[in-house]
Amino acid sequence: MSNSAADRAFDALRAAIVEGELPPGAPLTEVEQATRLGVSRTPVREAFARLIAAGLATERGPRTLVVSEIEPDDVTALFELRVALDEQAARLAARRSSSDQSSADFAELAARFAAVDAATLSADDPHRHGYYALVAEFDAALDESLSSSPYLAAAIKSTRVHLARVRRLARDDDDRLARSAAEHGAIARAIADGDPERAAAATRLHLHEALTSIHAHLPRSGDDTKERP
Repeated sequence: MSNSAADRAFDALRAAIVEGELPPGAPLTEVEQATRLGVSRTPVREAFARLIAAGLATERGPRTLVVSEIEPDDVTALFELRVALDEQAARLAARRSSSDQSSADFAELAARFAAVDAATLSADDPHRHGYYALVAEFDAALDESLSSSPYLAAAIKSTRVHLARVRRLARDDDDRLARSAAEHGAIARAIADGDPERAAAATRLHLHEALTSIHAHLPRSGDDTKERP
């Protein structure tokens, strides 16, 4: 079906952009991507429109489409939003953990984050999919705890594709990933303990450290040196 093909094309292109296979500024053409994805040009055209709407692609002319650049100011604005959303999410998750089964889930996540170190990271694949899969489990547990706050959950989900894209810039920095794991673990432990303000404070610290690291890895405008995909 056309819609199904368009969904697959969009998902594949979004993943390629997030993973860095299609880096910022890379041209996007219907013929090339249709051939690469094994679909006709129509679903690719629909996928391109969705990429533009999601802020992942930019039109540079009537027939020129490129992967959107990642500008330092845009990253700062994204994290300003995340501070408001993620701190509140952590508070709510901690308040609700004492009355349901999520406490045990977050305690397990905290233990798994504590096990992340240089050795486990070096044993992962070059793109560190194992580590990011653990982060995705944390995100899923947080989403589950926000089931009675659908607007907050939806707002957080809308930022994740951009977050995944920018935080991949630090994927070769295992020291940073190990510290990030410890920060995630502190958030998970505070939620498991039912401590809303400690969970919010741990989240705030993590966001500050993540933003600092991302800015250190982010190429400046006009810099021809791109991060490796």
